[in-house]
Amino acid sequence: MPATTPIELIGALLFAVALVHTFSTSIFERLAHAQPKHAGLWHLLGEVEVVFGFWALVLVVCMFGLEGKPAATRYLDTRNFTEPMFVFAIMVIAGTRPILQLAAATVARAVRLLPLPAGMANVFVLLSLVPLMGSFITEPAAMTLAALMLRDTLLAQPVPTRLKYAVLGVLFVNISIGGTLTPFAAPPVLMVAGPWGWDMAFMLKHFGWKAAIAVMFNAAALLVLFRAELTQAPAVPPPAEAAVPGSVILVHLVFLALVVVFAHHPPVFLGLFLFFLGFASAYQQFQNPLILREALLVAFFLSGLVVLGGMQQWWLQPVLLGMDATTVFFGATALTAITDNAALTYLGSLVEGLTEPFKIALVAGAVAGGGLTVIANAPNPAGVAILRGKFDDDTIHPLGLLAGALPPTAVALLAFWFL
Repeated sequence: MPATTPIELIGALLFAVALVHTFSTSIFERLAHAQPKHAGLWHLLGEVEVVFGFWALVLVVCMFGLEGKPAATRYLDTRNFTEPMFVFAIMVIAGTRPILQLAAATVARAVRLLPLPAGMANVFVLLSLVPLMGSFITEPAAMTLAALMLRDTLLAQPVPTRLKYAVLGVLFVNISIGGTLTPFAAPPVLMVAGPWGWDMAFMLKHFGWKAAIAVMFNAAALLVLFRAELTQAPAVPPPAEAAVPGSVILVHLVFLALVVVFAHHPPVFLGLFLFFLGFASAYQQFQNPLILREALLVAFFLSGLVVLGGMQQWWLQPVLLGMDATTVFFGATALTAITDNAALTYLGSLVEGLTEPFKIALVAGAVAGGGLTVIANAPNPAGVAILRGKFDDDTIHPLGLLAGALPPTAVALLAFWFL
């Protein structure tokens, strides 16, 4: 193995600092209240979506200082920022009024079919059906829809903090595993589907049906554990705005579908996104304000993760190669919490000679652990950006998320391991 370079060591150190910072954002929010003179700076450092972008900037400055402009710019030029750009575009389109009205109508129909109080049925559908829809509309889109609808229904009411984190944990885990019915919707699957030749039949056989069982179980278990709090939960309210014409909804669906189809081609899907912005501007009477700020923050977070994560291969790949199929299954779950599940599977795709059981175990462990932290799965920052206003101090505490995600993660692990 080649010797570790100084900039790689700095990258690993800054990555560790960023992880600690991620778990400490509430401290900066408290400082903002205690020191109003510098509240702007503390609020900035208290934004979880800013953390990795901020420390990625520090890394780039170090690169310029230690290795010079050519090396620093060459490193940035070789990073793949497709995923951050895609998540930005898909979040904005999925969060528009026409798409949300269609999603709300679909959820309302599903709710009426369940023999449960309307509020409980609404929570069950948002935590089960919508995450499974992520296998077709992509995980970032499913996260955006589910988070927006939970924000405006269940979390619009005063509910215990324990329930908030339980809902958040189940949502994040179910989104992570719910996208595995197809080979194109979940970022960690996308990284390996092409190189390893995994098609839809393969995904359904080895992942999809197991994930569907785990998703349903997690959502049902939440209803049972919090049945007292959820009995009076609100259902999906009728839209406050005027109904959007079907033709406008259809145009939005076409844009959403085309962005998904060309998800690997930034010039195409960004061009489509610009056309979409023009259409949305021309028909403002059918739009709410676009969630551009939230989507930009999420893209900034993921871009920072790409820059910092590119410096972790020197220690992460040997760790993976030192495991067998059983160890990598549980090891990938743990590593996902501190890296990003797509980064793990991408490194696995670069290694020659892996056995099929090892490949399956790596991806299964990576998606199972995708709800443990905000950085574990690409759509998680989108959920945080949308829902954090419903938590104390507008902050989602990482330990609260971890506690809420551990039980559904255990269910996902059991489903992938024993079924």
